Amino acid sequence: MIGELPITGRMISQLQITAGERKGSTYLQHSYFTRPFKVADISGKGNPVLHLVMMTASPGILDGDRYKISLELVPGANVHLYTQSYQRIFNMQQGAKQQVLVKMSAGSRLCYLPHPAVPHEQSVFEGYNKIEIDKDCQLIWGEIITCGRKLSGEVFKCRLFQSITEVYRDEKLLFKDVTVLQPELIPADAIGQWEEYTHQAALLWHDETRDMIIMSDLINGMLSAEKGITAGVSQTASGALLVRILGQGGEQLYSIFKKIAALAGHERML
Repeated sequence: MIGELPITGRMISQLQITAGERKGSTYLQHSYFTRPFKVADISGKGNPVLHLVMMTASPGILDGDRYKISLELVPGANVHLYTQSYQRIFNMQQGAKQQVLVKMSAGSRLCYLPHPAVPHEQSVFEGYNKIEIDKDCQLIWGEIITCGRKLSGEVFKCRLFQSITEVYRDEKLLFKDVTVLQPELIPADAIGQWEEYTHQAALLWHDETRDMIIMSDLINGMLSAEKGITAGVSQTASGALLVRILGQGGEQLYSIFKKIAALAGHERML
């Protein structure tokens, strides 16, 4: 796999999902998972969209954890993928790694807006997301990173939080985003970094069926109505939109994500 993050060491926890499509409705065609993962289908009877929750029996990501998640959408499939709760990343010696591989066939739709990640003091986390898209796909992919346990006075105490997201078509790189939070090396409150803010959000919206310039104007109007944030919308070389937000609370940023998802036609968000 291009740019794939090597995952070695202790047992790898795996989650595999394949979304099928039949007569305009999306269904869970295949799922496989090992501890601590589980998958819950919350779509409801007669819903043409497949709503899945990735669940885990673990209190969070622990030292030495190795997660490998794969998701495949057949042509025309429409999936909303949710997380169970805030993703806590605990104190570590060695660190943890997570790899997410997504393959979207022609005309498929995926909306993935996970709850905020909370890197605890002395945590070390490396994440890699690789998304392969075909023609006429709609992708909404988000990420929210917090400073840590803010209410406990634990602000920017992690050793390393790194997240890389790459989007490909026909093995050609369309988009790459790299986020590195390493407070001991580069203080997060430094000029040009997070400065006075404690939360960061990034959302990628790829959709070849819409006029994304109009969508950009609508999002900008939505963001201008929010208080206590700094935000902006830019267009990537492939025509997708990238939304970046700095704020002071995870709930506010997650709420903004849900508003953008509704704008894209994804009305139901947990």
